[in-house]
Formats: sequence, structure tokens, C-alpha cells
Amino acid sequence: MKKADGFDEAIIGVTSLWNGEDVLVYDYYKCALILETRDGMPEEDCIDFMEYNVIGSYVGEDTPIFVRVGDQVDVDL
Repeated sequence: MKKADGFDEAIIGVTSLWNGEDVLVYDYYKCALILETRDGMPEEDCIDFMEYNVIGSYVGEDTPIFVRVGDQVDVDL
């Protein structure tokens, strides 16, 4: 399984894909919060970074999954 660098605290589990491959599952909002606190990014930059550099990165069939957990529509960091 591939890991998203620097986001270990945001791992919420593992899921199996249709092909039987196991992939890590991350909490999207916890990842954004890590960027804000660890890297000092403004909230809007965290979301832009997540969308372009994290969600938008395909690294093979075992690319991690990022889930927006809960009822949040907007990020409340």
C-alpha cells in the first residue's frame, strides 16, 4: 500500500478496491488541518494544495483514497 507522505495522523482505515487491492483511506479534512498547522498554510491554500497536489496525484492502482468525513461542506480548520 502506498502512503501519502506526512499524513499518517489522518489515516482512518483501509479499504479494498474492486480488484482486491487494499488502499489506505485518509480523512481529507485532517490532511488539510495538518497542512495548516505543520506548514503554516492559509486555509484556502490548504484546500488548493489538497485538490491539486494530493487528490490530483495518481500513483498507481494502490493510490490512497481521501474521504470527506462527516457533514462538513466547507472546511472548518
